[in-house]
Amino acid sequence: MLLTTCHSAFRQAQGSLRLLRTFKQQQRSAFARLLSSLAVLEQREGKLQSASLSAVTAAQKLGGQVTGFVAGSGVRLVAEEAAKVKGLEKIIMIENAAYDKALPENYAPLLAENIKKEQFTHVFAGHSAFGKNLMPRVAALLDVQQISDITAIEGEDTFVRPIYAGNAILTVQSSDKIKIITIRGTAFAAAEANGGSAEIINGVDPNVQIKTEWLSEDLAKSDRPDLATASKVVSGGRGLKSKEDFDRIILPLADALGAGIGASRAAVDSGFADNSLQVGQTGKNVAPQLYLCAGISGAIQHLAGMKDSKVIAAINKDADAPIFQVADVGLVGNLFEKVPELTEKLKQ
Repeated sequence: MLLTTCHSAFRQAQGSLRLLRTFKQQQRSAFARLLSSLAVLEQREGKLQSASLSAVTAAQKLGGQVTGFVAGSGVRLVAEEAAKVKGLEKIIMIENAAYDKALPENYAPLLAENIKKEQFTHVFAGHSAFGKNLMPRVAALLDVQQISDITAIEGEDTFVRPIYAGNAILTVQSSDKIKIITIRGTAFAAAEANGGSAEIINGVDPNVQIKTEWLSEDLAKSDRPDLATASKVVSGGRGLKSKEDFDRIILPLADALGAGIGASRAAVDSGFADNSLQVGQTGKNVAPQLYLCAGISGAIQHLAGMKDSKVIAAINKDADAPIFQVADVGLVGNLFEKVPELTEKLKQ
């Protein structure tokens, strides 16, 4: 009799648990329909920057409608390209040359105006120079807090982000009605560039007059893969001693691998490499399939920018260098001998 009673109670508990699970699923589904996310897409000289497509992936994880946003001159072609991105249901387009360089002084009021008009609940942008320059101003105009550099989404109001150069992971919860968020591109795969058929609409343009004028820019150009998106990266550090040695040792290895080139802050500060190649907390975050570094000791600021790489290989003469604590493959030796030897074997 006691066994029968226990069995009956257990079945009732199972039924209640299923009902609770179903209710929570229905609740989440109903709430997802109320969410409306905006992915701010970066365009440069009429070309959609693929790195910003990670914002679309992040927005999709919340559920609900996802809209893209582009602004600039001749932006119709960019909008049509963005309309093909899988996961986007609508593209807001602003045709105005004043937004070509994404100056935050006028771009932030533009974005804030469209966020208010369309009543978006979440706004995502990449944690790039574009996003870091723009989104804090947007958050200030909307009187909300910004949530920076997230690596995961746990709910519509709960997000995960690294702090202390990635040595600690913080889970944050926001009660703001509008969530202004920048995402770490290496934590979210770029959305597929094809397969979508989003509707293109014109947004509102407040035409804010500003006193800032764009004068010029000096960009480092290279035929090698872009550091931020390369599947393989070869990096050099202070151990290379000089710019001449950096170019002589690192460049042939990168060419043999078909890799992008990176550098530690110490190498950049010493003038061995351009600052656009800096990897680390104050540089770029990369997560290639292979990260091969030579002459880099492994300061935590550098590790913060590359420790998400799939395979890390390091060459250093100091067997106790911190880089070997995160490396999957390590070679202790003189880089001036080992790297040219490796380069020759790769060429063969």
